[in-house]
Amino acid sequence: MLDLSLTSDQEQLVAAVRDFCSREFAPRIGADDRAGRHDPEIFAKLASLGLPGVCFPQRYGGHGLDYLALGLVCEELEYVDTVYRTVLSVHVGLVGMGLYTWGTEDQKQRWLAPMARGEKLACYGLTEPNAGSDVASMQSTARRTGTRYVLNGQKTWVSDADTADFLLVFAKTDPKGGSKGVSAFMLDRSASGKNALRTEPIEGRLGIRAGDVGSIFMSDLEVDEADRIGDEGDGFKIAMSCLDNGRYTVGAGATGTVRACLDASTKYAHERKTFGQEIGRYQLVQQMIARMARDYEISRLLYFKVAWMKNKGLRHTKEVSMCKQYATDAAFNAAHDAVEVHGAYGYSAEYPVERFLRNARAPIIYEGTREVHTILQGEYALGYRQDKPVKKSLPKYEPD
Repeated sequence: MLDLSLTSDQEQLVAAVRDFCSREFAPRIGADDRAGRHDPEIFAKLASLGLPGVCFPQRYGGHGLDYLALGLVCEELEYVDTVYRTVLSVHVGLVGMGLYTWGTEDQKQRWLAPMARGEKLACYGLTEPNAGSDVASMQSTARRTGTRYVLNGQKTWVSDADTADFLLVFAKTDPKGGSKGVSAFMLDRSASGKNALRTEPIEGRLGIRAGDVGSIFMSDLEVDEADRIGDEGDGFKIAMSCLDNGRYTVGAGATGTVRACLDASTKYAHERKTFGQEIGRYQLVQQMIARMARDYEISRLLYFKVAWMKNKGLRHTKEVSMCKQYATDAAFNAAHDAVEVHGAYGYSAEYPVERFLRNARAPIIYEGTREVHTILQGEYALGYRQDKPVKKSLPKYEPD
């Protein structure tokens, strides 16, 4: 039987996060965005609610809730601003869930547990200046010397690059091996020399201006064999499985942007009057608001379906691709329409919809561009692409 109702735990979680965001984040995000100022306490504030460990078992310092709980949190965080969802999305989706899937028990205790407890913040370094969608063309290398590796290379467009304690990076252990020559490594900033590992911020961004986005530079950085996640050559598979998790959090977060645009637009459509009546009475305004309402419901259903598949331990690469693509497109379209509903005021920082529009452009690009996902969905529909059995799948949800 289909049941889309939330459990009491999930309802309490949503209420707690919504209340917290309205008090801690909403009052300051406008000023932080205009100043391009990142609040270094964002992660600590998220940790005060236990959100970094929301979907991890208690034995790893988590709270043992399911994967839908993670999506619900991401929706609530992005309802206020994309920056808040991004911090949790990268930490939990891209890194934490990757460790949960691919890490040894020792690595989970060493890396995942402090992450789930909110003691350490993690980031994900895959993209390079000349390697985005074409991951296999990365130029970062990891040369083996005995039981250690020496890493050299650069990663860019890394969320939380400057503030993260742990860094999951990917490098070529076999430069001639293509995608099969990539391996994954966890780096500890505190254990790395400043000359060997450094990060720099990327300034002048269109949106998510209150975020920490930067580049990672590795120069003869030595790491131990125990810092490698999975076997040599597993890096590409690990990166793709991490992206499945990240795309889920991005899709759920984008759903929050759609809702934020809908709420802002309906409120303004009731307040603003022209020719003696609320602008909400005009059919073209209703058309835009109806589109937002429709896309919110569709986006939410898509990420609910992916959450169900995750909870069952089912492969969901096709479904999460569609979820991410649809929801991020819907968020951008909703923000564009929200600016239209607000008229000239929508073009100013007096209302939040211009920030929503700027923020909504980035998720269409990262974690698989719109074009990449269009190709994926076309190939799935035509039967050219079929998901093969994976070496490891995300552990299904099992209550502690």
